[in-house]
Amino acid sequence: MVAIVPPSRPGAIRFIRPACDVRGVRARGAAGAPGAVRPAGRLRPDGRVRLTERALTGARGRWAGWGLVAAGAALVPWVWTLANRLPSTTQVSHWGTAWVGLDLMLAAGLMSTGALVTRRDARHGLTAAATAALLLMDAWFDVMTAASGAERAVAVSLAVGAELPLAAFCTVLAVRAVSGGASAATR
Repeated sequence: MVAIVPPSRPGAIRFIRPACDVRGVRARGAAGAPGAVRPAGRLRPDGRVRLTERALTGARGRWAGWGLVAAGAALVPWVWTLANRLPSTTQVSHWGTAWVGLDLMLAAGLMSTGALVTRRDARHGLTAAATAALLLMDAWFDVMTAASGAERAVAVSLAVGAELPLAAFCTVLAVRAVSGGASAATR
């Protein structure tokens, strides 16, 4: 961020340390009028702003967005095909390995999110979002693959009592990190 130095040296340019977080947040400060929008970027150790490239801006972002919409729409006929052709029961050879792997990914997601939150690192939103998705998936498959009776009751109680509340908490962390609520936590 550059600003003109006071009139004692007209036309001189110097680097200004922003008065706030530098993610495009409105702020008052040395860089200009109240409400000036700061560019997205990071502070260098010397206080200057290092601008970051935004990969999904302009036409590139619109193309990426429409590509994702098309991919989602292409899945609809595939889901219909699966719903009509998959058997209601099946034998799985690595059932235990699949569940252990999922639970290890959940443990890694929860621990990394917790560590990043403890360090007040704004990147906790990324791990929180991924962990929330894994928790929702785990709850879904636990309930859907449980045998009826006591096994299903345990799966539903774990989903309602642990997995869904943790997923909601991780979602709140992710949304706050994205919406700028993490800027106060990282100071």
